Amino acid sequence: MLFISFITLWNYSYYKGKEEAYVPIDKTSKAPIIPNEKGVFKRSEHALDYVNMPIDENHQRSINTYYKNREFYGGPPSIPHKVQSERNMGDNSCLKCHENGGYVEKFKAYTPVTPHPELVNCRQCHVPEKSKTLFVANNFKKGTIPSVGTNNALLGSPPAIPHQLQMRENCLSCHAGPSAPKEIRVTHPERVNCRQCHVPNNKVTVDIGSFIRKFEN
Repeated sequence: MLFISFITLWNYSYYKGKEEAYVPIDKTSKAPIIPNEKGVFKRSEHALDYVNMPIDENHQRSINTYYKNREFYGGPPSIPHKVQSERNMGDNSCLKCHENGGYVEKFKAYTPVTPHPELVNCRQCHVPEKSKTLFVANNFKKGTIPSVGTNNALLGSPPAIPHQLQMRENCLSCHAGPSAPKEIRVTHPERVNCRQCHVPNNKVTVDIGSFIRKFEN
């Protein structure tokens, strides 16, 4: 009888262990959410949708194009296309594409998802690209861009978060779905509690000196 009980319990435990480690978020919970994590859970209902989205290998975004569209590391991306109207912003135009993403035939690319759709004054931070011939060369430094795959504390451990979380609280917007750069696209977007394993890497920034504009004679 003891042997049969052991086999029964072992078999039950074995198959329970093979179940997917996905625990849906209880929206009725009154537990407080840390402010810089709130954005992660705000769009967690789309996590499983990202898992099932097909990836078009020919139109993926890369980490190079991701940083190329920013004037400095950590800066807001510029607008790489024409805007319908200079006064158009937020849910009138930008959020129609950037709230949930998707493939845009006109640009042959996937639309990046904004991590903060509640901030509808988009043009306050994002500006259209201008011709570089309009500006004078200077000694402004973009800063050091973290290398992918070298941000782990230990071999095999989950990578640390190499950037600040302010206005980038929604991890899924950059790390999940077809619009995410392929180098940083996660394999497990259904595990929406990202901060359970990934912690910010609070490195001390290096002083690059005073910014001095160089004028031509």
